[in-house]
Amino acid sequence: MYGEKVLSGMRPTGRLHLGHYHGVLRNWVRLQQEYPCLFFVADWHALTTSYDEPASIEANVWEMLIDWLAAGVDPSMATLFIQSRVPEHAELHLLLSMMAPLGWLERVPTYKDQQEKLSHKDLTTYGFLGYPLLQAADILIYRANLVPVGEDQVPHIEFTREIARRFNHLYGREPGFEEKAREAVRKLGSKRAKLYEELRVRFQEHGDAGALEQAHALLEDAQNLSLGDRERLFGYLEGGGKMILVEPGSLLTEASRMPGLDGQKMSKSYNNTINLREEPEVVRKKIRTMQTDPARVRRTDPGDPERCPVWQFHLIYSDDGTRQWVQEGCRSAAIGCLECKQPVVEAVLKEQEPMRERAAPYVEDPGLLRNIVADGCEHAHKLAQETMREVRDAMGLNYS
Repeated sequence: MYGEKVLSGMRPTGRLHLGHYHGVLRNWVRLQQEYPCLFFVADWHALTTSYDEPASIEANVWEMLIDWLAAGVDPSMATLFIQSRVPEHAELHLLLSMMAPLGWLERVPTYKDQQEKLSHKDLTTYGFLGYPLLQAADILIYRANLVPVGEDQVPHIEFTREIARRFNHLYGREPGFEEKAREAVRKLGSKRAKLYEELRVRFQEHGDAGALEQAHALLEDAQNLSLGDRERLFGYLEGGGKMILVEPGSLLTEASRMPGLDGQKMSKSYNNTINLREEPEVVRKKIRTMQTDPARVRRTDPGDPERCPVWQFHLIYSDDGTRQWVQEGCRSAAIGCLECKQPVVEAVLKEQEPMRERAAPYVEDPGLLRNIVADGCEHAHKLAQETMREVRDAMGLNYS
């Protein structure tokens, strides 16, 4: 229940490009080897800015999922699901909205930033203001404690931690909590109970983070505890009440260095992308027609790689020997721009080849993809139901 768990989601924007791969998906493929992972399509989040044009969302969902599988996300190692297929996300979002201070939402840095960037849209909606709270519900409902994010998203995780803390403070004080917690300690057995108490004192009196970690591991290993007792002991350990929602931590990921065909960041809005499953002929044409150093008007003119968008691709795809060949050949006009682009063409096609192969079965038989997602949604639904039972109990909403 409280072991390390990774959760990450992506809005369905249709086919993904190499910037998505280098910025997010390659990291997901690595994380699924190390942790239990849940990766979800944030289709409700797509509505926060596209509420007036929802028609494209469905097709975008399936295209994006194929790209995840093409990139190497493995459904036998990670849970893949669609947000709207697990209605508990909406229920938790609603319940959290009852106790989320309005000022907290207005202070989230991306709120005003996105409004300015998307000034052509009317974003004076609750959905847009409240999307950090929906994001918090997405994380908290799976008790995920690790969320891979870029630096710009760290305030969202901090907001989620504050919401979890506020919820636990408001609703974690069950009647007779301490008595029930002490009873749960006895169920650990004399040896483990003694160790738990020692670690609890070391953490609460001396702030010993190592003791907290050790106590968490002890509780993870205790097989004979009910879910309720386990939660009580986690809360008792930290000096609070029953711990219902788990505070997540940020798993910082490096910003993508993937440039677009024009040297700017690769983005659909700049029309400078190479899609993950782009046809080889299209890839060749896109790279061969890339702009280069404007000083190289003629083949015999020397150039400067630092001023050429193609060089940014060499930094990602080429080895030291090829980079040296480019630097020397370009500056002396010993090689032309088409020659310089050829190793990039080959490297991109080589990277994409296994992606196209992995995607082929799902393109040919959409039923395979639907089955994977159905299984993922079922698993996510069970986890979400577990959390919601505890949330309803804590808030006194499980009427009998």
